[in-house]
Amino acid sequence: METIAITMNKSRSILYATMGLLLGMTSCNSSNPAQKADASGSASNRTQVTSDAAEGTVKITIGSKTFKATLENNATVAKLNSLLPLTLDMTELNGNEKYYHLATRLPTDEINPGSIQNGDIMLYGDNSLVLFYKAFKTTYRYTRLGRIDNPSDLAEAVGHGDVTMTFELE
Repeated sequence: METIAITMNKSRSILYATMGLLLGMTSCNSSNPAQKADASGSASNRTQVTSDAAEGTVKITIGSKTFKATLENNATVAKLNSLLPLTLDMTELNGNEKYYHLATRLPTDEINPGSIQNGDIMLYGDNSLVLFYKAFKTTYRYTRLGRIDNPSDLAEAVGHGDVTMTFELE
């Protein structure tokens, strides 16, 4: 009886190893070079996305002012674009930024930019959308989303408190 159990365990091991090898070989198929992005934030999502949906421009409306922003070409932007349009009640922080905690987690590829520029749009963590309206030095890490093309009136448009903004693809 013990010999039969050992033989069955070896047979199962060989079967599982063969199935794993076959699955691994099919996932390495060179005829399928594109990799779909998901919101898990795993290292495989840190590769650059080449889809047109992952880059382009977004229109940001703040009160009666409208700003155009150029977006990065990355998995984070691809996922964010799938959520647009969004109207968000952005919260004031530190006299230099407005932020909103998204309900959806986005993939990240955090860097320390060293300094933030007026008009930078970043992701802090995996769900905090941040729009900066003043330049400053930073030690924090962010995922780049894009940048407002002409931020000269941005500080005036966002004001000193919380503000409602609409983000939509252009």
